[in-house]
Amino acid sequence: MPRKIRELIKDLEAAGFVNRGGRGSHRKFVHSKVSKSVILSGQLGDDAKHYQEKDVKVAIEVSKR
Repeated sequence: MPRKIRELIKDLEAAGFVNRGGRGSHRKFVHSKVSKSVILSGQLGDDAKHYQEKDVKVAIEVSKR
C-alpha cells in the first residue's frame, strides 16, 4: 500500500528539511547538505507516487552523509 504525502513530509522534516512553500498543491523542501530540492505534489491525504517515495528516500540518504 502506498504511503501518504503527509508521511513523506513528516520524514523529510524529521531529517532536517525545511518547507519553502510552493504553488497550489506543490511543496518545495530544501536542506543545507542536499544540492537538489525535493518537490512534492498532491494533497496531504493523497497516496504518494512511486517516484515521490524514491525521491524522498534518496534525499534523506544524501542528507546523512
